[in-house]
Amino acid sequence: MTRSMEGGLTAQADRGDPADQPGAVTAGAGRRRRSGRSDRYAYLFIAPSLLGVCGFLLLPLLIVLGLSLFHWELLSEPTFAGLANYRRLAGDGGTWHSVWLTVLFVLLCIPLQTVLALLLALLLNQRIRGVRFFRALFVVPWMATPIVMGLVWTWIFDPRDGALNRLLDLAGVRGPNWLTDPAWALPSVALVNVWQYTGYTMLFFLAGLQGIPQELYDAAATDGANPAQRFFRITLPLLNPTMLFVTVTNLVGAFQVFDTVYAMTDGGPSRSTEVLNFRIFETAFRQFDFGYASTLATLLFVLILAVTLVQVRFFTKRTTYDLS
Repeated sequence: MTRSMEGGLTAQADRGDPADQPGAVTAGAGRRRRSGRSDRYAYLFIAPSLLGVCGFLLLPLLIVLGLSLFHWELLSEPTFAGLANYRRLAGDGGTWHSVWLTVLFVLLCIPLQTVLALLLALLLNQRIRGVRFFRALFVVPWMATPIVMGLVWTWIFDPRDGALNRLLDLAGVRGPNWLTDPAWALPSVALVNVWQYTGYTMLFFLAGLQGIPQELYDAAATDGANPAQRFFRITLPLLNPTMLFVTVTNLVGAFQVFDTVYAMTDGGPSRSTEVLNFRIFETAFRQFDFGYASTLATLLFVLILAVTLVQVRFFTKRTTYDLS
């Protein structure tokens, strides 16, 4: 019996672990080499985009963060200021007023823009005659530059000769001074922003709607669900990935609004449209205080980052990507 056990152990030792056999070692090494080549090819393909992100996003961000620690008036030598610009920011009532105007602008734009875009997408997702023409028509405003659109809308909002007040006169309504009244200036700019980007947002909702399987609606209708129930129980939940993308990108764009304000009001009247991005422009290129402008830009970056993280956290547990 002892000899039999010794023979079995010897045979097992002679066979060895399959992983230790020459063929297994060669196969494992081959897989590692192929994996290494795949990784190198992957890095090679993403290198141009990675260089773009580093060169046009991360590097400028680091430069701005560095400049925020200096006093620099462009024509003079930068002098290190430490946290002096941030202490100045803490007591700068004008800047915090600009922050409030920026938040108000976002609140005026994003909910209305999102709702209108979703309604348009639902309408243009139907099989109606000429639907392709209308899809293209609603995207046309987004294709125009904000400066040009701002100038056109400045004429439309003109209190004396503008098209809007003339239409209101025909209805017996006296139109306000849209761009020269502090109470109406920011809502007017927000309205133009909504008009310009609603069609663009509609495209993403339309793509999201077309990605929802029709079988889900058919099954819900068979179970007796009415259109409202199908919308709130199927459409909205399955549009969460699209909603996340749309709200994040639109909020980032709204926080950085500049062109429309510059073309229509130049921050006025009485600074009632001086949003944070416009204040950064004024501080840098009209007051030539690049150090403090960099501090304001850092503040804008922190605000956008915080809002984006809140959005991502909100949608993460409410988003379904796999519809199989």
